[in-house]
Amino acid sequence: MTRIAAPRLLALALASALALAPTVKAQNFEPFQVQDIRIDGLQRIAPGTVFTYLAIERGDTVNSGTAAQAIRALFKTGFFSDVAIDRQGNILVVKVTERPAIDKLTITGNKEIKTDELLKGLKQIGLAEGETFDRLSLDRVTQELNRQYDNRGKYNVAITPTVTPLDRNRVDITITIAEGKAARIRGINIVGNQTFTDKKLRDKWESNTSNWLSWYKHDDQYSREKLSGDLEKLNSYYLDRGYVDFNVDSTQVAITPDRRDMFLTANIVEGDVYKVSSVDISGNMILPKEDLQKIVLIKAGDVFSRRKLEATVDGMTLTLSNIGYAFAKITPVPNVDKDARTVGIDFQVVPGPRVQVRRIIFKGNTRTADTVLRREMRQFEGSWFSQAAVDRSRVRLQRLGYFEDITIETPAVAGSSDQVDVVVNVKERTSGQFTFGLGYSQISGLITTIELNENNFLGTGNHFSVAVSNSTFQKRLNFSYLDPYFTSHGVSVGYGLFYSQFNNANFNTAQYSNDSFGGSVTFGVPITETGTVGLTIGADTKKIQTLIGTTPQVIVDYLDAVGHVTFKTWSANLSWARDSRNSFFAPTAGTFQRIGAEIALPGSTQEYYKLTYSFERYWPLSSYFVVRTAADLGYGKGYGNGKANGLPFFENFYAGGVQSVRGFRDNTLGPFAFAPGSTFRQPLGGAIKTTGSIETFFPRIINSESARLSTFVDFGNVYKSTGDFSLSTLRVSAGIALQWRAPIGPIIISFAEPIRKEPGDIPEHLQFTFGSSF
Repeated sequence: MTRIAAPRLLALALASALALAPTVKAQNFEPFQVQDIRIDGLQRIAPGTVFTYLAIERGDTVNSGTAAQAIRALFKTGFFSDVAIDRQGNILVVKVTERPAIDKLTITGNKEIKTDELLKGLKQIGLAEGETFDRLSLDRVTQELNRQYDNRGKYNVAITPTVTPLDRNRVDITITIAEGKAARIRGINIVGNQTFTDKKLRDKWESNTSNWLSWYKHDDQYSREKLSGDLEKLNSYYLDRGYVDFNVDSTQVAITPDRRDMFLTANIVEGDVYKVSSVDISGNMILPKEDLQKIVLIKAGDVFSRRKLEATVDGMTLTLSNIGYAFAKITPVPNVDKDARTVGIDFQVVPGPRVQVRRIIFKGNTRTADTVLRREMRQFEGSWFSQAAVDRSRVRLQRLGYFEDITIETPAVAGSSDQVDVVVNVKERTSGQFTFGLGYSQISGLITTIELNENNFLGTGNHFSVAVSNSTFQKRLNFSYLDPYFTSHGVSVGYGLFYSQFNNANFNTAQYSNDSFGGSVTFGVPITETGTVGLTIGADTKKIQTLIGTTPQVIVDYLDAVGHVTFKTWSANLSWARDSRNSFFAPTAGTFQRIGAEIALPGSTQEYYKLTYSFERYWPLSSYFVVRTAADLGYGKGYGNGKANGLPFFENFYAGGVQSVRGFRDNTLGPFAFAPGSTFRQPLGGAIKTTGSIETFFPRIINSESARLSTFVDFGNVYKSTGDFSLSTLRVSAGIALQWRAPIGPIIISFAEPIRKEPGDIPEHLQFTFGSSF
């Protein structure tokens, strides 16, 4: 080893420091009084900026020392790569060379980390569009990006920055990233666990070795954040079971030389199980102590559980926040007796001031009127703050379907300790839908459909719809309008008109023509926060025309029994619905139920009634899986002394297709008939309908409310009467579906395979619908 003497070492260090410092270029001149200042070399930077940092003005006396100080001050701005000061007579001349400005910053090749996240990290180290470019920052860029990728287990990432000079002293920077493959976790070992197995301890971990679900969950990819979260879960697992002294002594992360495989080890000390010796509540409790004690989940004599402790704190905090104490703090103070292996707990309550809501402010609703949002709020101005009311308001706004994102903030009012504002930030989405359909078939010819559907008409929250359809088998015009807040109490009123010339032969049902027109008026009354009752009164006229040689005999016989082909109906439809789903487009929790009873009133050509029940529930199993269960039931029957008994054939229920049992052609399941002398099956529908579905959504595959992927099992059928129902005749299909709220409109695509079918059923594997939004 070569030794360097101390003085020489000091000299080398000083020389290195001077080499890294900016070069101070100031002429050695005698002190003089500055009569004027001239700046040479500026291109983008304003002269005023230089004067601000120069700290020399006309009339000042300048010498070599003050000139050197001025140069250092200009260098510190980071705007210049070179600075020099000279004099021409009594004129101070400042010569600068500007650093180029970053005109455009482009990142390519990144898949694991979003561009916005990378740009945010680069901005923190001074690299952003519009900023001054320093070549030394490129080294920091590589270090910063490597750090971000290392945190996600991408140890083979390659970062290549490219600088392209432009005119006017500008540069474009392109950062090319080759992410490579993430390091895979090949082994996880927990050392020191005697009571619980590794499998049980790691059951909820996000980190895992490779398995059959890793393609979806990416749980075998190492991430420092994931490991930290898993160790916290390990800590919680033991603390929830009374191991107060549990500790993670150390963790080791080993990586193979090729940087592709990783091995994780956690060394732990379990300790002993502690029990709760006493539980007390102290402080300014506001509410009677007995009321707060009902919220306490952990009792004396129980095994200590941090989960129960935190749930108790959350329950008390929420209870107080619901009566105005928005800043209440509940602090559980433990008294640990290591000899007795017990813990005494004292919940100390500091309620803070009782808070009123001064003002509710809406931001981001450029299209939707404030009144539409305000009527959904369950937190009111001038009332005591309630966290439950704020949370419920958020859910109601989400269910409108007008907004992509909703956040609610409750900042304190400046200068007041007992007032807050409620700030609702929304990001609007397209609430209208324009559907245009164009098709052609040898039987039907050209088919055109135009439908305009606006759920937030002119920002008022009213619903407006008009549809026109024209083809060789159908001419249809529909119009509807609904005001969901006809009164301030939420009573809705709507009405609709329709006219239709319909040839059922091309609707996958029995072949006959149906000309109809009518109208209806609808009323809805909220009875609870999530429940409503509705009443629809309508009148319509239908004219049935049979097609000689193609209409099934059973329909001809029915019309002969009635004695005419025109049916006039006065109807009333009473319904009850309850909807607690947490989102309009992509719910992950909650239940929807609807019971409907429709009756053709006495005096109608044919008197009948129809009962329907719809059910839908979402079960959030985890952040990776949401299960939806659904059922749709229908029953219809005639009444009175009509000439033909039973439910009229044109009111039958149908099943099959993208809206019921996927994998079968629309409306083709259930009873069927043949025309005289024909072997072509014509679906008739039925008076009994039973369909259901079990569907699993995968929210993490497409992390967006605008799209989601699912697998499903559908089942169902329709029957002529209750006596025909049999579980063995239910049709069953399974498949995969994509729901996407695309820029061109909502798209639903499904691919299904019938797994229980009967001869004569018409499978249809690929089914889809789409429209355009505005």
